[in-house]
Amino acid sequence: MAPRRLGFWQWLAVVLVKPVLTVWTRRTWRGMEHLRHPGGVIIVPNHVSHADPLVSAHFIHDAGRWPQYLGKASLFRVPVIGWILYRCKQIPVERGTVEAAKSLDKLVAAVRAGGAVVIYPEGTITREPDLWPMKGKTGAARLALATGAPVIPVAMWGPEKMFEPRTARLRLRPRTPVTVVAGPPIDLSRWAGATPSRVVLEEMTDTIMLRLRDMVAEIRGGTPPPLWERPARTRTREAGE
Repeated sequence: MAPRRLGFWQWLAVVLVKPVLTVWTRRTWRGMEHLRHPGGVIIVPNHVSHADPLVSAHFIHDAGRWPQYLGKASLFRVPVIGWILYRCKQIPVERGTVEAAKSLDKLVAAVRAGGAVVIYPEGTITREPDLWPMKGKTGAARLALATGAPVIPVAMWGPEKMFEPRTARLRLRPRTPVTVVAGPPIDLSRWAGATPSRVVLEEMTDTIMLRLRDMVAEIRGGTPPPLWERPARTRTREAGE
C-alpha cells in the first residue's frame, strides 16, 4: 500500500482529534492488516453510538488509511463546515431524492480512486435493545457489486460507554475501554457480476451483517438475537396470531 499522504485539513483534523481520543479511550486494536489492501476498500462497521465515527476513524487512521465517511448532503451546504468536509475528502450523500442515485456514483469513484470508504450497513444506530447488530440496508452490497472492492468488517464495542445512545449522555471519563477488530474480507464471490436485484442485494447484506454479528459476539460475549427477527417484530406477530 502506498504511504498515506494527508492534505492540510486532514492533518489538522488528526492533530485536533487524535490527542483527545488518546486520552479518552483505552484501546484494543486488532486486525489492522486487513485494511492495508493496495487499493480501494469498503469498510462496514457495526453502529452502537454517535461516538462510533471518532473511534473507527482513529482505528482506520492508525492502520494507515484515510477514512471517507458518508454524510448528509445538507451538511456539505453549511458554510465553513461543508468546505472542511470536502477538504477532508468526506462524501455527501443525498437521501430520499431523485439525486440519490448519483450518490452511488460518488462512492464508486472514491473506491476506484483507492479510498477507504466507510459505510454503516445498518444505516443508523442499532435499535436492538442490547445494541446487537440489526438487519442491514443494501448500500454496502450495491457498492461491492459496482466496484468489486473487498468488503472489510469492523466490529466495535465500547463507544456506547463514551456516548450512551439511549440517553444521549456524553461521558468524558478518561481511558474508557474500546475494542475494535477488523476481519478479513467477507467472501461475496458467489454474487460477482450478478445483477443488483432485490434478492441478490438482501442476500449479500445478510451475509455482511451475519459476519458482523458473529464478530461482535466474539468481542462482547453472550448470545446475539437472530439477525432477521428483531424481538419487537416477533412479539407483534405472535400477538396477532
